[in-house]
Amino acid sequence: MNKPNVLFILSDQHNAKFLSMNGHPNVKTPCLDKLAAQGVYFNNAITQNPICTPSRMSWISGQYCHNHGYYGLSGPNPGGLPTVFGHFRNAGYKTAAYGKIHCPEYWVEDDTDDFAELCCDCSISGWADYKKYLESKGLLGKEDHIGLQEFGAAGEQAMDGRKSFLDFEDSMEGYCVQRGTEFIRKCNGEGVPFFLHVSLPRPHSCYTPSEPFWSMYDEKELALPPNSEYDMKAARKAPNMIETREFWLKGGWTMFEPKTYTAGRLRKLHGYTGSVSQIDHAVGRLVEFVDSLGLKDDTIIVYGSDHGEYACEHGLIEKAPGICSDAVTRVPMIWRWGSRFVNRRVDEIAESVDFVSTITALCGLPGLETGDGEDLSSLLHGASGEVKSCGVTEFAWSKSVRKGDYRYVFYEKNYFPEEYPGGFGELYNIKEDPWEMKNLYFERKYADIAADMKDELLQFLVKTTRPATILRKNPDPSSQKKLRYLNYVNADNKINLTRNLALLYKNYL
Repeated sequence: MNKPNVLFILSDQHNAKFLSMNGHPNVKTPCLDKLAAQGVYFNNAITQNPICTPSRMSWISGQYCHNHGYYGLSGPNPGGLPTVFGHFRNAGYKTAAYGKIHCPEYWVEDDTDDFAELCCDCSISGWADYKKYLESKGLLGKEDHIGLQEFGAAGEQAMDGRKSFLDFEDSMEGYCVQRGTEFIRKCNGEGVPFFLHVSLPRPHSCYTPSEPFWSMYDEKELALPPNSEYDMKAARKAPNMIETREFWLKGGWTMFEPKTYTAGRLRKLHGYTGSVSQIDHAVGRLVEFVDSLGLKDDTIIVYGSDHGEYACEHGLIEKAPGICSDAVTRVPMIWRWGSRFVNRRVDEIAESVDFVSTITALCGLPGLETGDGEDLSSLLHGASGEVKSCGVTEFAWSKSVRKGDYRYVFYEKNYFPEEYPGGFGELYNIKEDPWEMKNLYFERKYADIAADMKDELLQFLVKTTRPATILRKNPDPSSQKKLRYLNYVNADNKINLTRNLALLYKNYL
């Protein structure tokens, strides 16, 4: 078969509930709804980290955080760790990445034929290209996604919301669409397959959607989530979550009148909802362009997000502390490839690390041996049954596990020594309590479920952790391995045990 093109779209901080197809009472997402109706929507897609950089690294490398080792923002180049961009470029694809890439320095840049980082202080190039574009049109002073003008020279981001000073075409999303369509047009004209990554900065703050997306919504009609106001202490929520809510309730973060928490959260929700519609429009423009060139059956389109967002759930204004909530750990995930997939909603667990394994399989490429994910192709083609037993979101000292109807959060025992000297955990029945307002962890009748989830986490960590060396039998050599004194290792100088479990169990000491 001819090599299919790949259009991989990420947004930043998209709460999976904020899709009209998922029954949200206000948000309008006609383009994403249409894309899902033409393809496959994964209802339980789990992100590997609730922070931008580590999550994006998992999407792009296919590695879990405990293997790639990044838990904070940006950072040095992870020397030797392959990306999906380089893998596809080696297979004859033209590769490009535009938008909020937000990865370690020169990691993505070196594996792409064209690259533009739109957000300042992310990676190496900063937002130089977009800045030049705005300067050429005399609009640089109106840019209000990096920071609101109301902050003055500080240029900090804000949680408050208002209408943008820029039209959509000149917004970061509009610029991403321009660069993306130019790249697609060029590759199509040259007759070469493309792997294009478009990373849309919204709906992350600043919550400043352009028109008409701001005016689509009336704050008087916006519905607050059912868990926006409840007794978090009685529900035995995490102490840092309660503390964060108290911080927002005190105010001081609002910029516009009235400067109350009640009014401010509605403006933020207004801006967030409008920003979701703005990225929906951007996705629609990209998809329409692909289809207009007659490439619908020749292009695999994937939409996802790096992590979710509270969007006023639990009374919280921003996404932190992210490990605590399904609102942050679960993300939208949509796949479309002409008529090749069985159009449906999939409830089986999927993870962002699965993107690399799945897209390589669909395109007929060998999988990345440095990747940890599973191939979801069977689910895309209509099969049922779990491909993986759980989905894990990681912080360095805490982990969230989604399995079946439950979500469990493990914390290192001394995480909250004053409030919980004996240790703290979280357990929710997502089916019965989708807004996570009742922590079942301390209820005796759920002790077996909590123990099973903890065992699942242990099994996951043991199975997926990549060692630098092992004793006795090594995995067989391949083009993706090199011999380093008795050990065949991958490009990241580690060994993938997951791909060789049967061999290792049989031959290990």
